[in-house]
Amino acid sequence: MTSASALDALLAGLVDYAGLFPPAALPMGEAAVNYANYRRGPHRAMLGRFVVPAARLGELGAAVGAMGQGAHHAVSLDGERLGPWRIAALASPAEGDLVAGFNEKHRGRLVIDTIETKAEDLPGIWRAAAAFDKTFTVYVEIPVEEDPTPLVQELATRGMRAKIRTGGVTAGAFPASAAVLRFLSVCARHGVPLKATAGLHHPMRGEYPLTYAPDAERGTMYGFLNVFLAAALLYDGVDEAAVAPLLEERDPAAIVVGDEAISWGAHHVTRDEIARARDGFAASFGSCSFEEPVRDLAALHLLPA
Repeated sequence: MTSASALDALLAGLVDYAGLFPPAALPMGEAAVNYANYRRGPHRAMLGRFVVPAARLGELGAAVGAMGQGAHHAVSLDGERLGPWRIAALASPAEGDLVAGFNEKHRGRLVIDTIETKAEDLPGIWRAAAAFDKTFTVYVEIPVEEDPTPLVQELATRGMRAKIRTGGVTAGAFPASAAVLRFLSVCARHGVPLKATAGLHHPMRGEYPLTYAPDAERGTMYGFLNVFLAAALLYDGVDEAAVAPLLEERDPAAIVVGDEAISWGAHHVTRDEIARARDGFAASFGSCSFEEPVRDLAALHLLPA
């Protein structure tokens, strides 16, 4: 695989930085400094939002304040003014006022524009819809072990988005590929944008350590190239059964990145088709590491080392 403009479309803003969460579980100050540096760094085009629990918003405001005003409106390596930080807050319906108060206090410096919450059933979705107004993009993490169609249909009705947990720090935290595929397909059919979280540190599916401990358990993890290319194909109308093997693909050579398209087997997605899928459907994934996805892409010669 070689670097190409189609890959830029696939990677743009793809990684929401969740350094506060396991397995990294960094202190707030360290995670905030990392994010500030990534915003200015050579791979900043891949960087999305800073992910923080609503209960720790006060810590975040203090940490960024301690870094000085320059952290809020940093200038990139190319002299680009970056503006306020975009924040994705993990919040329960009971924390709606806390989120609104944070935005008022930090106006122009830090802005929560995205809420991530959870719902196990339809009443959970109703509570989330009542708690967060339309000024926020709201993702609702839903269970995927059973058919999520009723939940996704309700999200569509309310103009909300879906979130899937694609892994964790134990092998049992990873859903079956059939469940991931079904979730992607149901969201595509009902026009519900989505994001993923956990277990997507690496570009390609494979066996990896599940934490950063020296004696970490190893397990099969999904690749973010697999998942987001599959999402783009489904969004473009490719049949679910044809896409299924892509989630299991482990050979990097099977995904060919050309100047204007990315191909896998007989399937091709153009740069414009990928951009439309990313803009309107497959938004991002949360990762406790930004450097690991970058490093692995460089190892595949998709990014400069």
